[in-house]
Amino acid sequence: MFVETRHDAREFFFQVRRKMHDGTAMEPLEQLVSEIINHHPEYHAVLDDPARALNHDFGDDPSAANPFLHMGLHIALVEQLQTDRPAGVRAVYQRLVAASDGAAHEVEHRMMAILAEELHGAAYEGRTPDIQRYLQRLETVSV
Repeated sequence: MFVETRHDAREFFFQVRRKMHDGTAMEPLEQLVSEIINHHPEYHAVLDDPARALNHDFGDDPSAANPFLHMGLHIALVEQLQTDRPAGVRAVYQRLVAASDGAAHEVEHRMMAILAEELHGAAYEGRTPDIQRYLQRLETVSV
């Protein structure tokens, strides 16, 4: 998903939510996002109130998750799995899902937590993400 600004990213999520309500045909990426939205009913109220959510700073409340960041991490992980980039990420995911008796969504959340930590660390330290460390950390995920 390529967007220039936070505003554009949020608008994309709102657009998908409107299409879900209207039953409008969706592009493949929109369909993926609609599936992610369906897995997260706790975010439906946010997505149904664009006027309030568009400029809301979710970082102000440390007890509340940023729904746009969370769903964006889902998208990033799905793209990694579809392309198997970094190489080996798909095999790790498949192994974890098999070990979890098919709890794919929970596995995604555990993998996303590591992805978020790696991205945050890289941004904080002004470096590119360490792909090998990311894969090594994924190997330690328990289900």
